[in-house]
Amino acid sequence: MASVATVLRRKLSGKPFHFRLPSLRSFSDSPQRIEKILIANRGEIACRIMRTAKRLGIQTVAVFSDADRHSLHVKTADEAVRIGPAPARLSYLDASSILDAAVRTGAQAIHPGYGFLSESSDFAQLCEDKGLTFIGPPASAIRDMGDKSASKRIMGAAGVPLVPGYHGKDQDIDIMKIEADKIGYPILIKPTHGGGGKGMRIVQSPDEFVEAFLGAQREAAASFGINTILLEKYITQPRHIEVQIFGDKHGNVLHLYERDCSVQRRHQKIIEEAPAPNVSDDFRSHLGQAAVSAAKAVSYHSAGTVEFIVDTVSGQFYFMEMNTRLQVEHPVTEMIVGQDLVEWQIRVANGEHLPISQSQVPLSGHAFEARIYAENVPKGFLPATGVLHHYQHAPVSPTAVRVETGVEQGDSVSMHYDPMIAKLVVWGENRAVALVKLKDCLTKFQVAGVPTNISFLSKLANHWEFENGNVETHFIEHFKDDLFVNPSNLEVMNTVLGAARFGAKLAAACLIEKENSVCRENLPGSNNTISIWYSSPPFRVNHCARHTMELEWENECDGSGSKLLTYSITYKSDGSYLIEILHLCVQTEEDISPPLEVKATCVGDHDFRVEADGVIMDVSLAVYSKDQTKHIHLWHGSQHHHYRQNLGLELSNEDETEHRPSFDRSSHPPGTVVAPMAGLVVKVLIKDATKVEEGQPVLVLEAMKMEHVVKAPSAGYVHGLHLAAGQQVSDGSVLFSIKEE
Repeated sequence: MASVATVLRRKLSGKPFHFRLPSLRSFSDSPQRIEKILIANRGEIACRIMRTAKRLGIQTVAVFSDADRHSLHVKTADEAVRIGPAPARLSYLDASSILDAAVRTGAQAIHPGYGFLSESSDFAQLCEDKGLTFIGPPASAIRDMGDKSASKRIMGAAGVPLVPGYHGKDQDIDIMKIEADKIGYPILIKPTHGGGGKGMRIVQSPDEFVEAFLGAQREAAASFGINTILLEKYITQPRHIEVQIFGDKHGNVLHLYERDCSVQRRHQKIIEEAPAPNVSDDFRSHLGQAAVSAAKAVSYHSAGTVEFIVDTVSGQFYFMEMNTRLQVEHPVTEMIVGQDLVEWQIRVANGEHLPISQSQVPLSGHAFEARIYAENVPKGFLPATGVLHHYQHAPVSPTAVRVETGVEQGDSVSMHYDPMIAKLVVWGENRAVALVKLKDCLTKFQVAGVPTNISFLSKLANHWEFENGNVETHFIEHFKDDLFVNPSNLEVMNTVLGAARFGAKLAAACLIEKENSVCRENLPGSNNTISIWYSSPPFRVNHCARHTMELEWENECDGSGSKLLTYSITYKSDGSYLIEILHLCVQTEEDISPPLEVKATCVGDHDFRVEADGVIMDVSLAVYSKDQTKHIHLWHGSQHHHYRQNLGLELSNEDETEHRPSFDRSSHPPGTVVAPMAGLVVKVLIKDATKVEEGQPVLVLEAMKMEHVVKAPSAGYVHGLHLAAGQQVSDGSVLFSIKEE
């Protein structure tokens, strides 16, 4: 078997490809033509499919739940049909409602996207029975490869290397535990159906097995409607490399090279790239051939992905699973081969031949995809919900930068669905060039209203080992000291706090300049009385006008809370602002900063050109109000800071009565446990007044189909636990407390 250790020094073409290559033969003509497609999905993938369909002149039908009535995919479609309430099981997983919508609107075909019903062989068969074209593989292939246990048996019979494990049908927990002992710990528990890391558990010892097994079953049932489980030996230093394959209905199958998806959190990919870095030509060839053989074994057509786990110690690769659908990360493949895979799916569904042979598949440059999620990174990447009060993605370009999104400013991230906001996709002539673009675009991606992983993605992209392409699935864990802020490291915290102080001064200058600018615009012909603060320069007898501003900095780096910053702002005769610190929750003498002179010029609704300390820079500001609080988000360079003010008290004139906003710093009594996220209580494991040990599971929450076990923070007695399965809880609400007696 070829080793992954040998680095391929292959000069790839630096020419960017457009999706349609005139030099390659086109798809063959077919008498069957799809003219109207229903997309049985939501969000960014629904929008992505519609974009290609519209380019081909095909009409589109969206389906939506009550939560998605005003969403972008509904607005983008030619028609849209309501299919049920917000929970996915009552809408996007309701096959009969979706089929009825297709019949009502006269759709000839259904594209399932990814997730939901995309890997349901029953749904594919129902489409066929209704006379509808399922834009995807045959139901038989979905059935064979969708069941991970069955697929491993098929691959084993075909001679494809498999990770040692148990793929049997007997799901008795005692049998499963015996099989786990045979395999040897650590083991990986994973559902036989579905994907996206949902239901996966790493089990280090037999003592953890039962709880992990039952939790995996519950999560699998909630996500995929099937709770069967398989077991595998857990490879401790793996890479996750997958191959994009494509087949037509005439027996032709080819691969479109591989993607590396090793950088993951919670078993879910967050940065993908194509081609995989640091692999040999021989390894790439073996991998592609194995993927094509896997597809041919089940008479596959349409898009599919064969996933392999690569042992970085031995250099061996093993079949992991086959995803019988279009993958989330398919755009990176499109970028390096210059083809539109959704168009291929539609044309193959029409019965056309593939347009190229294996030898004609181009490989040009390098591409990255970064998934932008609404999530709380310091809390272990827990999903977050809320309104996108400000949303401005990085600028796109035809060949180098794509942004795949299903939301727009003002939309809500719901607890019912995946919290992904967008996919940022970049292309470059080689990996180094593409990485520079990725870093730059991440600094230009602005989201306010929900916590995101954008800053974390930037840290990943800038890490020296990532830059060298030395990735594996434990990358985040191995380099956690580099990627996360340690609140006990005073030197690091002082640097973070210093950046927040500097950002606050920029924000203060921009806020006042914006108000100043608005008033100046209203001056001509206005009968309104304008405050002397807004005269240019402001008129004061013997001295310049001065304001006081308080900003509460939201420390999102480590989740340790907020810091109150108070500034004196003096408007100088040249139009600049002298900003001095009056108060700070200081930890060291280094927290005392000198006055800063800032000159800000409005260049757009949210954008400013700012000069501070001899440096001219671009600054963006987003301001919105929520719960009697003004939220201020500031971006400059790679920095993003979030500040708050009590409404109506953000500015006070020195001649007026001094106001001090009283920020609520009240904390819950010791031992109180609050909800780490908004979610659904799926299981209560302990009764109120029960004695528990530290770390003992008390209840299980579910949000966005992911389970989170809430444990006792200390030993004692559970107090105030009045929750029941099926009850909704909000983020930060009190769940229970632990008392010594």
